[in-house]
Amino acid sequence: MSELTRFGVSLDKDLLELFDNQIKAQSYETRSKAISDLIKEYVESDIINADGVLAGAVTFLYSHHNKDLVSKLLEVQHDSHDLIISMQHIHLDHDTCLEILAIRGESSLVKSLYYRIKALKGIKLASISATGIS
Repeated sequence: MSELTRFGVSLDKDLLELFDNQIKAQSYETRSKAISDLIKEYVESDIINADGVLAGAVTFLYSHHNKDLVSKLLEVQHDSHDLIISMQHIHLDHDTCLEILAIRGESSLVKSLYYRIKALKGIKLASISATGIS
């Protein structure tokens, strides 16, 4: 285990109160653990810009009534079949679909896939969660 380092942080009192309420709602036992997780998340938030192999998930919402979008999504996914390990399609309601793509590949290719999906007209929301594996 790595060595722990103690440091001080100055925050606005109201912000700290909001933070304490949030970490309590998320069942954190200490501020230190919550801050550690936030720092990890911040450091890893730019992981798709790093070199190497990434693994993770691309998640997006769209209306299945948009047949042109559905066709384009299939085309993008087939173009990137070597990056997509598996895919889950979920009907959230009569109109809205959620898709989750499990992905693995070179960072630049994963990023390209994500940006191609995110930029398609009709995508309501897209996100990526990935971590470096090499």
